[in-house]
Amino acid sequence: MHNCIFLLLFILLYIGPVFAEPPKTCTYSTYKWNVHQRKAIEFKQVKHPYTDLSSHEIHQDTGCTVCEEDQVEIAIPGINRFSVCKQFAGKIETALRKLKQQNQPVLDVVGYRVGMTKGNVDHQGNRTEFSYHSFGIAIDINTGQNGLYDNCITYGPQCKLIKGGKWHPDQTGSLTSQSPIVMELKSIGFKWGGEIEGKQKDFMHFSPTGY
Repeated sequence: MHNCIFLLLFILLYIGPVFAEPPKTCTYSTYKWNVHQRKAIEFKQVKHPYTDLSSHEIHQDTGCTVCEEDQVEIAIPGINRFSVCKQFAGKIETALRKLKQQNQPVLDVVGYRVGMTKGNVDHQGNRTEFSYHSFGIAIDINTGQNGLYDNCITYGPQCKLIKGGKWHPDQTGSLTSQSPIVMELKSIGFKWGGEIEGKQKDFMHFSPTGY
């Protein structure tokens, strides 16, 4: 018994801090979204010392970064592999495993992917800020059944599908405010893009703000 306690203390005091140390490097692939060309441009690979992280590479509210080294891959049977920020990985995996056990239609998930797709536009028409996906703090669920719509303050015929598949409240995999998938993700602190204010509705999207 005493040996077990000593071993536990040794792990906590000496081995634990090793795993808590930040990575030595920050690596990621990224691009810019050009609003005039309506496409991704300026693809590039980035690698630099982790200690050289700039403020725009760190999400100020969560501490998550754009670095691959800060992401955790999640593998759940029946769902494609995806990655999210290590600070959110545990509760996202638990929520999705619960939903799969309940036979909820979680068909596909998109997590970490780095790109400047939000924020102000520069003089060349490029977005200037990293998206929530870039920090691994957003996921898209069932992209083929839950589109991103513009001109859509409230859903109706005027809404213009700009990404993903067509949404319909009675379609298997499409999400509504009453869907168990939506309610489960809300229970762990995420907001749903189908309820955000403004001209866009992002029915596939979940993040701390819904945007």
